Amino acid sequence: MATPMTAYRDRTVGDIAARLAGATALFRNHKIDFCCGGDVPLAEAAARGGLDLADLEAALGALAATPPDAPPDSATLADHILIRFHETHRRELPELVTLARRVEAVHRDHREAPHGLADLLERAAAELEDHMSKEEQILFPAMQADYRGSLDMPIRVMRLEHDGHAQTIHAIEELAHNFAAPADACRSWQALYTGAEKFVADLREHIHLENNVLFPRFERRWS
Repeated sequence: MATPMTAYRDRTVGDIAARLAGATALFRNHKIDFCCGGDVPLAEAAARGGLDLADLEAALGALAATPPDAPPDSATLADHILIRFHETHRRELPELVTLARRVEAVHRDHREAPHGLADLLERAAAELEDHMSKEEQILFPAMQADYRGSLDMPIRVMRLEHDGHAQTIHAIEELAHNFAAPADACRSWQALYTGAEKFVADLREHIHLENNVLFPRFERRWS
């Protein structure tokens, strides 16, 4: 019979993140991708990151010992995503673009300047706006109204776009040197990296909640 520990190592990271409260923070701290890259077993993710599997399992076991909150219904979860992530992205990304352009201009000769980051963030904002608008106009209203038809096609499109957002996340981390500002970085540079790191964390959590929690409730549910 499988023990709780062996059960964790064989489960996918995305499934654990979706079902165990607190797992996303644990995975984020260990730089384990639980959103678009969450379809691999925990054991494989630990091996890729050079992490101690037994330590991860013990930490997950400790989280499991804490009684979880009841998962929100789909309408409430969709509202949470709209407020916590859609509104936040729209509010914060324009300022990040402004900061990035300032840093790239003022520190153009610095060997660690994040050249290209402003364009990348601006493109990310445009792609996210298109993505979020489709969710707000089509997908989420159908979910909140408990639409009785198939939502597989629009969900598939959203998942594919999430894959593109995941690539953007990796590109931002690379251009921003994993958000480690140089010792002589000005306040604007420091603020840029602080904000960009928060945006990346928010976007990962945003994708996770949709891919691993909300979308599975509606995929093939009426077939």
